[in-house]
Amino acid sequence: MRWNGKMGFAILLIFVGVLVVINGFGFHTGHLMSYLIPIAMIGLGYLGIINGKKVIGLIIGGLGALILLGKLSGLLIAVGLIGYGVYLLKRNSNRSY
Repeated sequence: MRWNGKMGFAILLIFVGVLVVINGFGFHTGHLMSYLIPIAMIGLGYLGIINGKKVIGLIIGGLGALILLGKLSGLLIAVGLIGYGVYLLKRNSNRSY
């Protein structure tokens, strides 16, 4: 694998993504609870849909999904940066010059 400017950009994307993931996974109890409550809301919404209360189940589940998506948006961006960086590295290593 030869070093070029695109490889440096790929490594930078991976590094930034890893930093965001490390920052996102704090080991505080309050931080963990902020993820568990939206997951519980999604679960309760699913149970409501199964038990025939479709409207309230969709409302609670949808609200929980929106809250969880808002909390995981930084993490999703970080995973995207890491994935794109790995893709760039693999694509450049397969080329023969």
